[in-house]
Amino acid sequence: MVTPTENDLKNQEGIGPVTQGDKIVIENLSIDYGTVQALKNVSFSVKEREILGVIGPANSGKTSFLRALNRLNDLDLSVRTRGSIRLNGKDVFRQMDAEEVRKKVTMVFALPIPLPMSIFDNVAYGPRRHGVKDKRELVKIVEKSLQAAFLWDEVKDRLSSSAMKLSGGQQQRLCIARTLAVDPEVILYDEPCSGLDPISTAKVEEAMFELKAKYTQILVTNNVKQAARVGDRVAFFLMGELVEIDEADKLFTAPRDKRTDDYITGRFG
Repeated sequence: MVTPTENDLKNQEGIGPVTQGDKIVIENLSIDYGTVQALKNVSFSVKEREILGVIGPANSGKTSFLRALNRLNDLDLSVRTRGSIRLNGKDVFRQMDAEEVRKKVTMVFALPIPLPMSIFDNVAYGPRRHGVKDKRELVKIVEKSLQAAFLWDEVKDRLSSSAMKLSGGQQQRLCIARTLAVDPEVILYDEPCSGLDPISTAKVEEAMFELKAKYTQILVTNNVKQAARVGDRVAFFLMGELVEIDEADKLFTAPRDKRTDDYITGRFG
């Protein structure tokens, strides 16, 4: 449930202002699970075609924030959301329906969840749900998506095989391909490499770098080294608050807040 603030009500009918280069604008975002506040008045913007890393210890509100961006929190009736999130200037809660938001803002989860069907059908699943019926068009979408996820060369000769037979790293890249197949604008990652070996992790990160040419990406990770490697900017969350956000090299070499420095140097978390 979303509770509008006074400013939300003033802007409810129109499209709010967007600074040039901003893809997503978050204003005074708070999230409660019953009596527990997971996120507290968070405000910042995500730039077009950047990779934003989001770090912080457990229970910092990182996943709650991520799930708010594509309205997955709507599925939990105990969640109360206040504030606003604007995508391309449109409020995702009040000016867009959930299905539209989730088509534009897709998510890759910590554990790869391939569907119990062929590799081809996994990638074609989303487009089919959105009305694509032509087989030739589906073939083009599947190939393009698998190439973008750096998986095509490994599976092109066995597209009819079960996706369940792929390795963990391949399954995760398949899940990335599946999100790309619906032509999103933003890709969210919730600890996508937490269960992967270093080689598979490197391939997923390589795919992220290549996808920057077209997509805005937000990566939640407990691996600060990964955030430093991949992120253009990094946001540090602590106990539901945004402590600071800055360019990755600045945040990891000269953080403005002592709590950030304590976290990235391993003093807590």
